[in-house]
This record gives sequence, structure tokens and C-alpha cells, in this order.
Amino acid sequence: MTDTKHDLKDDPRESGDAGESGTEAPAARQAPAEVPRPKGIGPLGWLRWGWRQLTTMRTALILLFLVALGAVPGSILPQRGQAPEKVVAYLDEHKTLGPWLDKFSMFDVFAAPWFAAIYILLFVSLAGCVLPRAVKHYKSMRARPPAAPRNLGRLPQSAEYETDASPEEVLAEARTALRGRRFRVDESTGAVAAEKGYLGESGNLLFHLALLALLFALGLGNLLGYRGNVLLTEGKTFANSLGLYDQFEPGRAFTTGELAPFTMTLDDFKATYETEGGKRGLATDFNAKIRYRESPDAAEKPYDLKINHPLKVGGAKVYLLGHGYAPVFTVRDAKGNVAFQDTVPFLEMESRNLTSEGVIKAPDAQPDQLAFYAILWPTAVASEDGKQIVSAFPAPLRPVVTITAFKGDIGLDSGTPQSVYKLEGIGKTLQPVKDGQKLLEPGETFKLPNGAGSITFDGLKEWTSLSVNRDPGRIPALVASILAVLGVATSFMVRRRRVWVRASAGKGGRTVVEVGGLTLGNPTSEFDDIVTALRGPADGPAPEPESDQHEPESGESEPDEPEPDEPGPDPDADQESGSAPEPKE
Repeated sequence: MTDTKHDLKDDPRESGDAGESGTEAPAARQAPAEVPRPKGIGPLGWLRWGWRQLTTMRTALILLFLVALGAVPGSILPQRGQAPEKVVAYLDEHKTLGPWLDKFSMFDVFAAPWFAAIYILLFVSLAGCVLPRAVKHYKSMRARPPAAPRNLGRLPQSAEYETDASPEEVLAEARTALRGRRFRVDESTGAVAAEKGYLGESGNLLFHLALLALLFALGLGNLLGYRGNVLLTEGKTFANSLGLYDQFEPGRAFTTGELAPFTMTLDDFKATYETEGGKRGLATDFNAKIRYRESPDAAEKPYDLKINHPLKVGGAKVYLLGHGYAPVFTVRDAKGNVAFQDTVPFLEMESRNLTSEGVIKAPDAQPDQLAFYAILWPTAVASEDGKQIVSAFPAPLRPVVTITAFKGDIGLDSGTPQSVYKLEGIGKTLQPVKDGQKLLEPGETFKLPNGAGSITFDGLKEWTSLSVNRDPGRIPALVASILAVLGVATSFMVRRRRVWVRASAGKGGRTVVEVGGLTLGNPTSEFDDIVTALRGPADGPAPEPESDQHEPESGESEPDEPEPDEPGPDPDADQESGSAPEPKE
């Protein structure tokens, strides 16, 4: 017999833990303990989430779109790096909008902090997205092709036939045929798996890696390179020194010691214009004949500088940007001393016929300083109403200059910098000379009233604006661009393809061969070629017995025939019944 007694200390009804009253509710009726509230993911979790969002392809595409969108103002608005004078003119014309655009660096877009932030984020996003994909793709290329699915007939491309060859012979022939088509082949029990087309994904990754390299090259150029603009007049020489640039933009890591000691002299500048038809006055060619030295002790070399034909010297490229006229003046003061004698670059007032304006300053004149405002007409003619002078052609066929004289204090002695294209203090420290206006042709002299001095229009020369650009990332950017084009072309031309061949013993001692294909995108004709090569002419569809064929009677339609591209009926499909399929009605 089994002892039914138990120790009282094991009985919850007798223990002190059950409560002194013994009326505690059963466990099933007790309220569940309060579940602790989930805690936040914390700073590290937010960083992981932010990194995952940043390194998605969607974010990379958005940032790429923002880069393209941010570059639009740089192509519409004038930029200080290319045309500082146009930026000044834009600010003068747009008193309200201009300063606001300037606050957002719209006149220096590609050096703006917000633009730098966009392409740095794009660089990080692409790196975090593409590099793991490249590692995964490399592992996939080295992995074995996937095993054959259980049912090959469910694949988008499939075929089945019977042959007298043994399964081993079929699989050996399949390996040879697929390797001949450059498939990676792997064999498992009773089946062959083959795969190729990784070059398409490789091209896609090459495109994105090249895009990363392109961004890196652009950043390298902005970091270590420099860009400067200089205006050079015929007969003048420019030395590659920081103080001789009209505008200079160094990279963040650039030092002045990296400037190559080359020099350039502009001997002649010639512009060719259309002379007839509706395009009369349109420039067709610009040619600046220069001489340059790569170093002070190097031999001097000639060069024809043209548009899109830059000069490579000292690790930099010199581009031809624009041109204009620089009249030659001689200014004498009241004592007859030469106070100024040089060329003065004029800026165009209208681009069609190059009507230009400029100022001449003679701070050394005594006893009063002299200044002049002048307008140049390269080919001066009378207007249609005969009341004013206009330029009829941009070439200097008949150059004429109008002079307006001023005297007083130009303001250069105060140390405040002034524009060489503008007179300061007119009506205050600088007063117009009474009857101080004159029309001059080359060689003529205008003597100011009361013996205040004179000015002579000695002749006309031309100037050209040059851009000196040193970009260490230019060649890497070119190589990256070429690789990007090759990568994207390859990714569109090559697609991933997989083929499986299974061979097993069938009825009657024959071998049943199943072939399945899977192509990324639309199916290709390559699968049909593989099946045809595996079947061979001996395993083609056998013709139906003549005894089983009959003419369709009235009310019956012709039996359906297989399409030319589709496999014919299995010759052994009806061997058990021994009868041909009846015609469809």
C-alpha cells in the first residue's frame, strides 16, 4: 500500500506563506505582475538607426539629386570664381534679392558649406552602401552555384526529354557544354548546376565605386588645387605670383610655395568676326599668341592659346576666358610732366559691338590730381537719328574715345582700396572740369582748360582674361568617369543566368533529362540553344506513326501543331495507349 500521508511543511494550506487567514486567492485568479515598460534604444541605437538610413540606396539617390539640384544656381547665377565683375553688376542691379542670395553663397555655390555638406554625405552614403555590397558580391562569385530546385518545370524556362545515354553521360555532356559557354559549373547527386552573369553586378558595383572615386577626386582638387584669374594686355608679362592675380582661390590645404615659377607674355590677341549676313559681328575664333617659360632658366616657347585649347605649364592649365580693349593714354599735368602713361583695360558695356567704358587715374599729377571717364567705340558711326555715336562692329575698324575730365583728390592717398574700373568721390573730393569733354581718335590730344593738363589717346591694344587652374584630381576624375561609363554599360548588357540539368533513369531503360533556366529579367534564347545542344539530333522528337493519322471529317478541325520555337510532342507520351491524340473540335 502507498502511504498517503505527507509532511505538513510541504502543504501550502498549512504553511505560513499561505497567509494567516488562509483566504488568499488561487494563483490563476491573481492579477499578473506589472510588465516593465520597454526602455528607449539609447544614443547608440539611434546612431545605428541613422547609419542604416544614411547607407541605403534610397538616401544615396536623394543626395545625388540634391547635388544636381544644388549645382543649378551655379550654372544660372554668375560665380565669383569665373566672373567676379558680373557678380558685382548683379548685386548693383538687384539691391534686395542680391544680398540675400549672397548670404546663402549662391555666387560661390561650389565652395559653399551647404554644398560641401551634401556631397560629403553622398560620399559617406555611397561608401557605406557600396563597400558591403562589393564584399558580398565577391563572396557570391566564389561560392558554389545553388543546387537544383526540386521541380524544374516550375521555372520560367524549362524543358524535358528522354535519351538513350546514361545519366552519367548526360551530366558529363552537360558539364562540357555549359563550361564551353563560360558557365561556372557544380555537380551534385544526379544534377548539374551552372551560373554566369556576375559581370553585370560587377559593372553595377564598378559604376558606384567609380562614382565614389570621382567624388574623392573632386574633393582632392578642391583641397590641394587653386584657381586664379588674371587680365593680361598685349605686350605685358605675367609671373605666377600670388600678388599678380586679380582673383585667387586656393584650396584648403594649398600653400603659396606650391606655385610653379612660370611666366607668360601676351604678344598679340586676335578675334575673328562674321562680316556678312544675320550673324554679322558674331565672333568665330579667338587666338592669343603667347610666349612662356616654365622656370626662370628654362627656354622660352611660343604657344597659340585658344578656346578649349589650354596651355599646360607648371602643373596647371591656362584657359582663355574673355577679351576686350585696352586704350593707351598719356596724361600730363599742369607743369607738363608725364603723370600717367600706360594701357587701361576697358570693360564692355554691350557685348554685340563691344562698346566699352573705363577710367584713367593720374594720382601723381600736380598741383591737382587728374582723372578721366572714357567710353570707347571700336567702330564709331553715327546713330540713325544722327544725335549720338554708336559702334557698328566689334572689331577696331575706327576706334573713337570720348573723354570726361575730373580734378581734385582721387582718394588713393587715404589707403582705402578702390576699383580700377570706377571713380570714387565724384562731386565731393573730385570735381568735373568745366568744358572738360572731348572726342578723340588715335593720336589726338585733349588739352584741359586753364592749363590743368592734357590727355593723349596714343592707340588701342587688346586684353584677354586668363584662368590659371591647378587641379590634382583632374586625371583621377577622368579615369573614374571612364570606369563609371564602362560599369553602367556592362550592368545593362549582362544579366545573371542560371541553368540546372537533372538526369534520372526512366521507363524502358531510357534516361529522363530535365533542364531548367532562370534569367534575371526577360528570358533569353540562350536557354533554347543549350537545350538543343544537349538533346542533339538523335534525341529530337520522333514523328507520329502513319497508321494513327487520319483526315479530319466534316465538323472537325485540323489538329494543332506545335509552334516552331516550342518542343514537339513527346514521342513516348502515348506508348501505353498506342493511339494518337484525337483532333480538337
